Parts: sequence; C-alpha cells; structure tokens
Amino acid sequence: MKHKIGFNALSRNSAERKALKRNLVTSLFRYEKIETTKAKAKEVQRLAEKMITRAKSDTVHNRRLTSAVLYDEAVVNKLFTEIAPLFADVHGGYTRVVKTQSRLNDSADMAILELTKKTEKKTDKDSSKKETKSEKKADKKVSEEK
Repeated sequence: MKHKIGFNALSRNSAERKALKRNLVTSLFRYEKIETTKAKAKEVQRLAEKMITRAKSDTVHNRRLTSAVLYDEAVVNKLFTEIAPLFADVHGGYTRVVKTQSRLNDSADMAILELTKKTEKKTDKDSSKKETKSEKKADKKVSEEK
C-alpha cells in the first residue's frame, strides 16, 4: 500500500528534484507561462502558489525565503513588485494547469502552467524607438522631395 505519499518523486533523487522545481518556478515567474509535463506542472504549481502567497507581504524575511528558492534576484524582485500585487485581493488559485497534446517522442502528457493574471508589458521604450525611426524616415522622405 502507498500510504502517506505526499508528493510525486518525478523519478529523481531529492537534490535533482529540488533543482528541477527551482528551475521551473524561476522560469514560471520570469516568463509567466511555461510548458512542461503534467506531473511536473502539478508539483511546481504547489511551490509557486506558496511563493506568491509569501510574496503578498513584502518583508525582509519573506524576501530571503523566496530568494533561497529562486535562482535570479531580478525574478525575486519581479515577484514582489509586479506579480504579488496582482493577487493582493485573491486567496489562492494564482496559477492554472492547462493540458495540451501528448509529446511526440514518448507520449507524455504535456501541460501549460501559467499565472491566472498577467503583468503588463513595458512597451513605452519600444514604441518610442519605433516612433523615432518612423519620424526619421518621414523626415528623410521630405528632404528628398525638396
């Protein structure tokens, strides 16, 4: 009987499993959406939900606990400043697992793990660059016509 089995070992020893979860959680918070196997997504979802709950109260202690798990300090900062405020009034359910098609080579069940609310992309710099380029082209055409 398989009593008291509280998690999926993912066919890895504890060090490999811990590193896998840390990598996937860091990628989830960096890109806000990752595609992985269904089993890995469900395991990472548990850790991600706990980290978002912890990030909702921005204290030094919580930042240290999350930076012990996440690999990139910029991702820790993004979690506390951009992602956690989106879920300030929500109690759980920060991520969703959407099943997709099976993987071709081994028929593993694939899933997309994503945040339920998306942060807004910073496009001010990109749009200003595009405007300046288009303005330069327009100025060049006007000067050529004269």
